Amino acid sequence: MGKHSAGPRSGRPMPSVDQVEGLEAWFAAAPELEAWTRQSFIEDGASLQNGDHAHLQNASIGFLWTNVDNAKKGRIVIGTAEPGTPQGAMGKWGRAKAVMQIEGWFGAVPDFIITIDASWWLQASDAEACALIEHELYHCAQATDEFGAPKFNQHTGRPSFTMRGHDVEEFVGVVRRYGAEATGVRALVDAANAGPEIAAVDIAQCCGTCI
Repeated sequence: MGKHSAGPRSGRPMPSVDQVEGLEAWFAAAPELEAWTRQSFIEDGASLQNGDHAHLQNASIGFLWTNVDNAKKGRIVIGTAEPGTPQGAMGKWGRAKAVMQIEGWFGAVPDFIITIDASWWLQASDAEACALIEHELYHCAQATDEFGAPKFNQHTGRPSFTMRGHDVEEFVGVVRRYGAEATGVRALVDAANAGPEIAAVDIAQCCGTCI
């Protein structure tokens, strides 16, 4: 989005259709998506600024497009948020290769990496796209101490970052901004309005981070 006064449609970045529809697996850094996200939701004066993401003004976030189908526990995944530093058990060579790949995409290892299903994004409405991005941003949290106070790096003064799972604040924040339809929690709202009953309710978007 070139200016804060512009709406999401006028500056919402789009992936390459040729790459999305190609037969080869494709991952590509999306700096234009990061810039749009910051100008839309994070920066002071952003057109759709959300104070819940203020700590991310000092975070480095790498965005990726992909055309690779993903499913987890029988559900289609359209977005994930994860730490920038490679996680899990891997040998020195494996970790070095992973870091090299991340640096190849972003120039350095970011605090967070958000990956978006480019095929889904092309057909999503603006509200759905914005809701997905904010959903993933809510996973990118500032760590807190034992008293619940925000933690900062003693050497750099930057926030100490961590991943956050689903909680009430995330649901309230996204539903308040985009409504139950765009956020995929209409069933949850209807169930709450109807009163308690035993039912299978889909309460999360198709986010690989929280499945």
